[in-house]
Amino acid sequence: MSVQTANIPTAQKVEVPLVVDVDGTLVATDLTQEAALQFVATYPQLAFRIPLWLSGGKSNFKIQLANRVNPGIESVPLRQEVLALIRNAQATGRPVYLASASDRRYIEELAARIGGIAGVFGTEPGLNLAGNAKADRLVAAFGAKGYDYIGDMPIDFAVWRTAHKPLVVAHSAGFAAKVLKSFPEAEIVAYVRPTLRSYVAALRMHQWAKNVLVFLPMIAGHRFDINTIVATLLGFLCFCFAASSAYVINDLLDLPGDRDNVRKSLRPFAAGKIPITGGLGLAALLMASAFALSLLLPWRFAGILSIYVACTLGYSLILKRKLVIDVIMLGGLYTLRVYGGLAAINTHQTQWLLMFSLFLFLSLAIVKRCSELVANRAVGRTAAMGRGYRVEDLNILLPLGAAAGYGSVFVVTLYLSSPEMAALYTHPNRLWLMCPLLLYWISRVLLKANRGDIHDDPVIFALTDRISWITGACVAAVIAMSI
Repeated sequence: MSVQTANIPTAQKVEVPLVVDVDGTLVATDLTQEAALQFVATYPQLAFRIPLWLSGGKSNFKIQLANRVNPGIESVPLRQEVLALIRNAQATGRPVYLASASDRRYIEELAARIGGIAGVFGTEPGLNLAGNAKADRLVAAFGAKGYDYIGDMPIDFAVWRTAHKPLVVAHSAGFAAKVLKSFPEAEIVAYVRPTLRSYVAALRMHQWAKNVLVFLPMIAGHRFDINTIVATLLGFLCFCFAASSAYVINDLLDLPGDRDNVRKSLRPFAAGKIPITGGLGLAALLMASAFALSLLLPWRFAGILSIYVACTLGYSLILKRKLVIDVIMLGGLYTLRVYGGLAAINTHQTQWLLMFSLFLFLSLAIVKRCSELVANRAVGRTAAMGRGYRVEDLNILLPLGAAAGYGSVFVVTLYLSSPEMAALYTHPNRLWLMCPLLLYWISRVLLKANRGDIHDDPVIFALTDRISWITGACVAAVIAMSI
């Protein structure tokens, strides 16, 4: 379907058309903002061009983005209340038009997706179709008071003044009251305020469970004094805030991919429950909080936290699409949490603990990729979207995961033979009982991944799996008997 830019003679007698704004009104997001995010995600090395394009004007900025990226018009979330108004108008033979400050090509594609749209208005070279510019264009097409208009932002006041009837999507009660004061005849068609629950969901607090790895050096070193406990708790909170900030950024950069996944499409940003600007502000606040807390800990911890943040950003922007490098990076991020725990309590690093962590978490990172590929295989896909892997790679990835997992157990056996271990335990020989327990757990996780029984991060799976808890309790019992 090809939708042409609207050009309606003012003298033509037609029913009062319905003109619908797009960003924040018909779609529960902003197409230009999403395009900017996709440009950064796709071409991170060219992100410096964005301010250069903006210096040439908003219309130039939007056109340059549209020349290079598509925010995934086929899957952007639509506001059902507005879509219902469109369908009702179409059912009565009333013409419906879309008018947006986003690039006209995006609006044409959206009109084709909806169907039955009489025409579109959008930003073109030399014209940013917003505010007074949009009002002038609509008056030229339909005449003053010759159309109804649905909008959602203060900039739409200019358009409502020339409209026959203002229709409003309100993002707050205060905004609704302001519109009704200026236009008593206006109709509020939807209230769409972001909820606290959506912001909490965006933090992915269940993923904070991974940060319990910060406590591992304290436990392994048998240091349970109050200063050590407080320092470790502070380190845990720093990693939680930094991780949530990274998850928010990752979700913003991966919106089309998330919407292509049944489960991930329910995430707050993919579903349009939180505006993109709100997400950027949330990410900045979380990151600032993480580094502010880190000032209470040894300077070395702040350095490790900085490396963690840099690695997570690098992973979100580039490395998650790189074959094998992505799983090594994931394993390294887990290990950095352990290293952060060492720095928080200001103790020397132990190569045994770090090598064990690297091998074990590399294995779990591979398990994560295997789980995604098994899920794709189940629905007939040959590859994971946004990743460098294909389904046939499972034949290699599963043995690699097993090798890394068993390598972590081998590191444990070397540690059990070292002089460092004898200084910490009264009955060191009893610790050998950990090895069969670890081998059992790693093998079970690999088998369940191959069967498609692991649907989330394997660390989260371990923390919610009854058998994993029993195995962990047995390992803890062995350690207790050995002290």
